[in-house]
Amino acid sequence: MKLLSSLVALSSIASASAQVCNADNCLRGLRSPERVAEAREFCGTFTTAPVTATASIPTFAAQACAGNVASRTATPTTSVCGPDASYPAISLPSGAFDLVGYAKENPIGPVSGGAGGPTTTITAGSTAANSALIAAVTGANPLTIIIEGEFALPARLRVNGSNKSIIGGKNGTIARNGMTLVNATNIIVQNLRFTGVLDNDCMTIQNTTRVWVDHNDLSSNPNIIKNGPDLYDGLMDVIRASDWITVSWNYFHDHYKASLVGNNDQFRSIDFGHLHLTYHHNYWRNLGTRGNAGRFGHQHLYNNYYKDFRYQAIHSRSDNQVLVEGNVFTGDTREALSTYGLVIPEDSPNTSPLGDFEIDGYANLGATNDFGGSGVNITQVGNFTTAPYSYTLSPLADVPALVVRYSGLGKL
Repeated sequence: MKLLSSLVALSSIASASAQVCNADNCLRGLRSPERVAEAREFCGTFTTAPVTATASIPTFAAQACAGNVASRTATPTTSVCGPDASYPAISLPSGAFDLVGYAKENPIGPVSGGAGGPTTTITAGSTAANSALIAAVTGANPLTIIIEGEFALPARLRVNGSNKSIIGGKNGTIARNGMTLVNATNIIVQNLRFTGVLDNDCMTIQNTTRVWVDHNDLSSNPNIIKNGPDLYDGLMDVIRASDWITVSWNYFHDHYKASLVGNNDQFRSIDFGHLHLTYHHNYWRNLGTRGNAGRFGHQHLYNNYYKDFRYQAIHSRSDNQVLVEGNVFTGDTREALSTYGLVIPEDSPNTSPLGDFEIDGYANLGATNDFGGSGVNITQVGNFTTAPYSYTLSPLADVPALVVRYSGLGKL
């Protein structure tokens, strides 16, 4: 295997917010990468052993455990420092939910969705409602569509119109057959649940430009190893020269293959020069591969939180370029980032048990990431060193708490 750099280390953090002392955050209190071994030994006992008055907090980890000393004077029924301890309350920075990234700053213009048009609310539960939803997502007229209830349409919902905001209201859910944005432009998809889509993607974006995917919940089933990679397909795949897309504050979870950008290594003539995506402040939890996996495009990934991404999170291949900064990886995450072209066997074990070989991709590291001991294999650095738009990075120490607290449904 080619190996230009292997970056497996915790990053130095200049300051850390007061945090609940759970398994993720006690490591995050480190002030220098050379204390990794000591921190791991501390967390291995402190997060599992009963809390006692005599247990001491090492000075290097004290900041991560601020506010918890008093609670250590008695033995609770469950440890305040258990691996599933609650993330701390943290204030949302001003403007954090505003549109940023490629969906805002691009040669065509910022995404506005259905702004300027009327609003219609469609509630699931009848054939008429199904027909109304199918009709609403066609045409170029600006329209905001509020979806209430669970729509399990008999066929895939095809959004082939433009200038639409598709927003989840009370229990707004797309189930069974999922949704495809195709040949469209200027679309907002927000506050919707996507779940239980067999043998297809929850959401596919195909030959579509200027899309904002924000504050959604996408999942299938928590038994990802038992179900394997082929019972479902992706959670959100972006294909066929789609472009200028921002994916923000979503909760991707309990699924095998998460998000593929560019679905065929033979489509260079179609995809090259397109597939510009910004992924920021997304919560990726209990997933297998593709967070994201990209071909031929440019993806900027910042301030995402990856927890238990089993096999491989970010994979840049087939001349794809990624800029990776300010992300946090924890839990059972074997490989955080790779540019080695091999599509690992675990990605498609039923069809490619030995893996599929493609040419390598490129990666650049911007602001410090916390790889948390997960593997990093950068075989090629690229020229995508700076995002061509303005954005504000959250402090690395705050990323887990911010993302867990404010991603997904019901946060707007």
